[in-house]
Amino acid sequence: MVKVLFVCLGNICRSPASEGIFHAMVTKAGLSDMIDIDSAGTGAWHVGDPPDPRGQAAAVRRGYDLSGQRARKVTISDFEQFDYIIGMDSSNFADLAAIAPEASRDKIKLFLDFAPNLSIRDVPDPYYGGPEGFENMLDLLEEASKGLLDEIQHRHFESQAASQ
Repeated sequence: MVKVLFVCLGNICRSPASEGIFHAMVTKAGLSDMIDIDSAGTGAWHVGDPPDPRGQAAAVRRGYDLSGQRARKVTISDFEQFDYIIGMDSSNFADLAAIAPEASRDKIKLFLDFAPNLSIRDVPDPYYGGPEGFENMLDLLEEASKGLLDEIQHRHFESQAASQ
């Protein structure tokens, strides 16, 4: 089982959308029983809250259901449990690196590094903007999700199939 944790600031915009998008892609690829997906925030402001209604509406228009998710804060045990800890921007990455146990720091990745064809490295936080920010966010997350899924399939599942 490969475990992926998506992380943003409050776990109500970018990381829950990433979780929903990636879950849909993993399901479509037939890997739901091989990849576990969750999301969290570096801050605790929204713990227990559902994803932002604007983000949920934008996600639904693309066929992603985020309604069952609830915000939570990253814990130290997450660094032991997850294989990939994906920050949405350089600030999230730095916050994660600051609290990660030394042995787990290599698990922390910047999400848009899985979309090298994009000209930006940070997923902008749409929280204080309008609906177009959520659409742009989803575009970026879909692109990075494809790259992450390719990475996981290549690194974890193709090598297993080759050794059998």
